[in-house]
Formats: sequence, structure tokens, C-alpha cells
Amino acid sequence: MSDSEDMTEFASIVERIERGEVPIKNIERELICPICKELFTHPLILPCQHSICHKCVRDLLMLNHEDSFDAGSECSLPGSPRSRVPSPSMERLDRLVRSGSISSPGWRRGSVTPRVTTIPCPGCQHDIDLGERGISMLFRNFTLESIVERYRQAARAAVAIMCNICKPPQQQEATKSCMDCKASYCNECFKLHHPWGTPKAQHEYVGPTTNFKPKVLMCPEHEMEKVNMYCEVCRRPVCHLCKLGGSHANHKVTSMTNAYKILKEKLAKSIHYLISKEDQVRAQITDLELLINQTEENGLLAERQANEHFERLFETLQERKSEMLRSIEQSRNRRMDQLKAQVEEYQGMLENSGLVGYAQEVLKETDQSCFVQTAKQLHVRIQKATESLRTFHPSADPCFDEFALDTSREETLLKEICFGGVPDPPLIDLSNSKVYNKASICWRLSEDHLPTDHQVLEYRRLGDLGQLPSQEDSEDSRVWRATDSVYGSSTVVCDLDPNSLYSFRVRSCRNSMFSPYSPEVTFHTPPAPAFGFLFSDKCGFSTERLILNKRRDTVENVAGMAFLLAADRVQTGSYIGLDYIIGDTGITQGRHYWAFKVEPYSYMVKVGVASDSKLLEWFHNPRDTSSPRYDHDSGHDSGSEDTCYELSQPFTLLTLGMGKVFIPKASLSSSVSAASATTHIDYGNRVLPMPQRLGVCLDYDMCRVYFYDADTMRCLYERQVDCSGTMYPAFGLMGGGKVQLEDFITAKRLTF
Repeated sequence: MSDSEDMTEFASIVERIERGEVPIKNIERELICPICKELFTHPLILPCQHSICHKCVRDLLMLNHEDSFDAGSECSLPGSPRSRVPSPSMERLDRLVRSGSISSPGWRRGSVTPRVTTIPCPGCQHDIDLGERGISMLFRNFTLESIVERYRQAARAAVAIMCNICKPPQQQEATKSCMDCKASYCNECFKLHHPWGTPKAQHEYVGPTTNFKPKVLMCPEHEMEKVNMYCEVCRRPVCHLCKLGGSHANHKVTSMTNAYKILKEKLAKSIHYLISKEDQVRAQITDLELLINQTEENGLLAERQANEHFERLFETLQERKSEMLRSIEQSRNRRMDQLKAQVEEYQGMLENSGLVGYAQEVLKETDQSCFVQTAKQLHVRIQKATESLRTFHPSADPCFDEFALDTSREETLLKEICFGGVPDPPLIDLSNSKVYNKASICWRLSEDHLPTDHQVLEYRRLGDLGQLPSQEDSEDSRVWRATDSVYGSSTVVCDLDPNSLYSFRVRSCRNSMFSPYSPEVTFHTPPAPAFGFLFSDKCGFSTERLILNKRRDTVENVAGMAFLLAADRVQTGSYIGLDYIIGDTGITQGRHYWAFKVEPYSYMVKVGVASDSKLLEWFHNPRDTSSPRYDHDSGHDSGSEDTCYELSQPFTLLTLGMGKVFIPKASLSSSVSAASATTHIDYGNRVLPMPQRLGVCLDYDMCRVYFYDADTMRCLYERQVDCSGTMYPAFGLMGGGKVQLEDFITAKRLTF
């Protein structure tokens, strides 16, 4: 088929829709906004090519009002058959709002209030970053808007649009609407106000409508310019300024006319292909309807068979229950009879009753021969009773321990009852999972080679560290909270309480069948929110001896020329100074926590905090020719360090090296505070094994700094620090070493 025939076919399809041969109601579901569940109102095209109402996008970006999502669409039909119902995407948006994934406007680096630039797309479930321009970067979907308007006109067919020129009671029904005059006319009034040979005759007119907004696309980056080109790289309309010096300067662009022709031809071919395959589509619909019936029948059959299996299990369990209860009852009755007989026997030993009473009567016999005849047998009985009295033993054991029932194995088997297609449980990957005030949990899927539909992560709070569990903690520890369905091998959990213990588990789902849960794993959250920073490559940074990677999250110390030049001073006892590097962000208030990893081969690394005044002293006074006693934290065992640690200094550094942590010789009174009185810190041994990850917590308001084993959140050391200025994370390296900062925990976002 030639291009001209394709265009003719496309035009005929459009004419069929306009003539009503293709009922526009059949495409109603394509005209419903996925957020407000109503007809689109001024739809905008997201970068992922899904459309959302302008008002809905604005509500997502301005969530300061609690009832932003409850407001309806501005132009919904009164007679629309659809009602507003909550959707999964709306519930997900609410969870994102509560978790902090969608933040409020006004963000800048160092501000406590982030800017809204990201919204979740309800169509593809990806997070869309709108950039700094926000909603102004989105194009209006005029084509969809026109189709929605025609749908509204079809729905309002009973209410005709009247001519704006005619006066009642002779007012006629409108047959045309002029987009330039923004008015509707009947045939006579239109001819009267748009005579031939005048400029008005060139006006654009359409069918009767009430929507007179012009269809003009303006460039989002250059608001006064119309789009007249199409970027083939970004696949979006652009203006000539974008091509000359904007963000599309190096992109391949084409004219809007050429793009219009190409895209229209592609759409025409696609529609023609679908129409030509109408018989095939109907046959496939018939097959699908047959599959629906088979699915329903097979589902009912599987349900009936599963019910029969469980009924047999119930019957077997009931039979076994009856047998075991019957055994217990028989043993109980037998023992009761034996004990009752023994009671009667002992009652006979009482005076004037039973055997004793009978013997007393025999003693009254005066005839010797008769007495001897009776007393011989009676004496034997009394001897047996006397012996039984001396060696008392109950005739039956009242304990029923042999009837104790252990059903733990059977309960486990019953819990593991599953269908043949249930996937194996995944395993949480402890090495790649990280927990701060957010948790990034990773897991490894089972190796049964069958794909799963999704995974569900569940977590619960077990309580605060170092404190007795309260009643609220006990209730929280019993309640598991689940995340949304995860279509991957990791997810992020937000809004975790600080200084708490959390338990996590995950399970997979395939064909609506869930696997057993993975083994539970526990993580400790740090005592304060995570503090994000990178190494500063400006302030005092030594490029000769410190190597910083491109991301500025790893620094390595290497032996440079300065060590060789200082060889003569080493022989005379002078020491070589530390190479310091700090974070690029300072702290002036609140509690903050950060974690990092020191490589075990590092010779000497000092980590901690320092004020801006102390940093100026370090960076502007060379240390190579100074005495070790000059610096309180030189590492030289001169005694001055111990003295100064009794005082509050504007810095605190902890020494690590050769796989060890060296606790300073501070007194116990200056190291242990009331806040950590519940944590046992043993300062008897100053040399501790270096943990895989080290954490630092600075409480600026309380003027204290804490050092933690980041894996177990065990406090290794703490002391007072003078927070009179801006405090920076500080690191000092010497003799070879490497420090790597922990990665941020952020939700995965879709970029375009």
C-alpha cells in the first residue's frame, strides 16, 4: 500500500469516528484520568507518555493541604456514570506522602525542606522527576483534550448548544463554532457574520462546542516561543531556541511538518493493520472467552479437590484425636480404680472398721479351737496390712507425662502445605542491605528457575535499644507491616524510628500463590538521622598524598615525595603530620549520624569531628616541623593528650589502624554520660578489633560525640566536645590508608 493510500485510509477512519460509525463511548476508558477517575481536564503528557489532568498533577506537587486528593475534577459531567472510588495508585500516593518520598517545595542544598520535583506515575508506577521547572515543563495533550470534548458533546447530545447571536424566543440551535470569534452560530447567523470576501471568512470553525481555548503549544523552556521542531533524541516538540543554544543543541531535530507526516503515516498504518485483523481479533476474543470459562471451571475443580484433601485431613485428625483421647480415658479410669481400691484397703485399717474391726471381734471369741481356726488366716492378712503400711506405695501413678503430645513437627508440616507451583522463599542479603532512618533491604531469589510475579517485604519494630520493652513496643512487635508489591530484588522502607531494633522478612508470589517467609533478620537503626555529605576537595585537601575518587566518597592516602624529603627529620625524632580531609557539609544544630568503612590494611586513620576554627589551625600551620606535644591528639604518648581529654576541646578524633581501634586514655567520668548509662562500655582494654563499618553520631546541642560499631550499633567510645562553631566530619590519614563513606539510601527513580 502506498503512502497516499495510507493517508486516505487514515482520513476515512477519522471520518467514520466523526460520523458516529465508531461509537465514541467505546473508547471511554481511554479518556479517564487514572488519578481522579473522571474525564480528563486539561491533560498533560508526562515524560513516560502517560497523561494526567493538570489539576491532578498540581495536587501531587502541592500536598500541603490534607484533602488535596479529595477534590474532584473541575469539569466532570453531572450525569457521568462513573463515581470516585479509591484506586491502588491513590493509596500508593498516600503512602509516599506519609513516608516522605514526596516532599514539599522550596528545596535547596542545606535546607531542611526539600523541593517537590518527583511524582509517581499511576500508569507505569515509576517515579517521574520533573526537574527544577516542575509542572511548566509538561506539554498539554491537545489531541486527547479534543477527543474528550467530543465525548462530552456526545454525552450532552440531549442538551443542544444554542446560537449566541439569535435572541429568544427565536433562538436557533448552533451548527458551527468559530474558534477565532469564540462564539457559536446557527447557519444563518454564521453566513451573516462571516461573509465571503472578508477576513472573517478565513476564521477557523468547528462543530458546536463550548471549548474555545486555542491549540497552541508553547515551549516549556522558552515560554514566548512556539514549538516548530521535533527532537528525535528526546522525542518531544522543541522551539528554535532550544536547538540554537538550549538543551537540544547537539540533538538531531526535524521540522514539525516532517514529524507530523511521519507520525501520522505510522499511526495510519497501525490503525489499518488493526482494522484488517478484525476477524483475527474476534477469533482471539472467542478464544479468550473460552479460556475464561475453562479458567472458572478448572478453578472450581481445583478448589473442590483442595477442599476434599483438607476434609480427609480433618477426618484423619479427628480419628486420631478420638483414639488418643480414648487411651487417656482408659488409663485414667484404670488408675482411678486402683487408687480407690487402695483407699478402701487403708480405710479397713482404721479402728472399728474393716479389717481392724473384724479382728477386734475375733479377739472376743472364748472358744480356743474356733479362735485358732479363724485367727491364723486373719493374722496373715494383718501382717500384710502392717507391711503395706510400713512401705507405702500408691497403687497408680497420677502423672500423665507419657501422654504429653508434641505437635510442633506436625504444625510445621501443616504450615508448609502448599501447591506444587509455590516458589521457594527468597533470602535476605545481609551484606548489601543497609539500615538508617531508611532501610534498603536486598534479597536473593530462589534458584528454582521459575520467574516470580512479585515479592512482599514485611517488617516490625521490636523495641528501643538499651531499654526495657514497653506495652506499646510489645504491641508493635506483634504487628507486621507490609510494603507494596516489589518487582525486583530490593526495596526501600522509610520512616524508621531511631535507636530501634527492626525485624524483616520477605516472601515471593507466583500466580497468586505465596512462598513461605524467609528467615527473619534483625537490624539496628542508628541513634540519629543519617547525615549525607561527600569529601571536600577544596579546604586543605592535599592532592599530593590524598587520592579522591570522582564521586568524592572514597579517599586514599599514599606515600608521597614529602616522606622522602623528611627522611633526615625522621632520624632526629621529628614526626610527620597527618593529611586531613573533611566533609563538604557542616553541622550547626541537632543530632546527626554517618557511617564509613576503613580498610583493614590502613596504617593510621583518625576519624571524628572538628570545628571550623580548629580546621583553620590544622590547615594553615604546617605540622612537619612541630613538636608532638604541640598537638593534643598527636598520638605521641607524652601525657599531654590525657590531660587535654579531661577538657572540652573543639575536636575529637578516634584512632584506627592495622585492624584495631585505639580508645583514648580518658577517665571513665568524662567518657560515660547519663544518656548511655545503660550501655556497658569496657575501657579496661584500650585496643579493640576494628569493626567492618564505623559510625559517628554528633549531638550538637548536647555537645557530645559517639563512636559506634555500625553493624551492631554498640557504642565504642563517647566524650564531650566543644560545639561553639560549625562542626565538620574530619578524617586524618598517614602511612597509607583508605576510607569509604556509606552510600545514601534513596528510592529508585525513573529518569528520562
